[in-house]
Amino acid sequence: MSLNAELQTFYQARRLQMPADVRDTMARATLALTESGQAERAVSAGDRAPLFDLPDAAGQSVRLAEALAAGPVVLVFYRGGWCPYCNLALRALQQVHDQITARGARLIALSPQTPDDSAALADKQQLTFDLLTDPGCETAKLYGLSFDIGDELAAVYQRIGLDLDRTNAGHARTLPIPAAYVIAADGTIAWSLADADYTRRAEPADVLAALDRLGRVDAV
Repeated sequence: MSLNAELQTFYQARRLQMPADVRDTMARATLALTESGQAERAVSAGDRAPLFDLPDAAGQSVRLAEALAAGPVVLVFYRGGWCPYCNLALRALQQVHDQITARGARLIALSPQTPDDSAALADKQQLTFDLLTDPGCETAKLYGLSFDIGDELAAVYQRIGLDLDRTNAGHARTLPIPAAYVIAADGTIAWSLADADYTRRAEPADVLAALDRLGRVDAV
């Protein structure tokens, strides 16, 4: 089963368990973000990847420029460990992590959650790649992915016990549009996918295919 087929199966089961008003609020928020066109305006293939210097789950600094000096980077933006769709996507990437590194690339995932929450997520999901903290989604903003949730959705999150103020260290309203990038060693984005619908994510197979195409170009 593809990742997106798994995500949709999960979504259909989950929506049946939700109160109608919660489900409708989330759907309206997703539709509004989709119709805004922000995902289409985000940094994409052919652009230069904005650089960053962010802490990993252990608090150690990770610089994109240094990572690229060693080879291509697969960069993923996700909402946080509280998001079940993010967890499914991260686990799917973990399953191909060895194939990513075998292609000479490094996998890095960014979210606004604290390093402690990233460490807990890595332990729970047995993730072995970099989970970096992007405070206030400042790096996501550079990529055109940062947005603020509205009052209605914020109230729903609070109602269901999601404390984004704590998880995101005081930035309760700001989240990234989920996205994935394959960045060549020279800093050029070779492939990208950003989707305002958080229930859809980049397929690991497409990421690997993009790395393979990048490898063929480098070999010429």
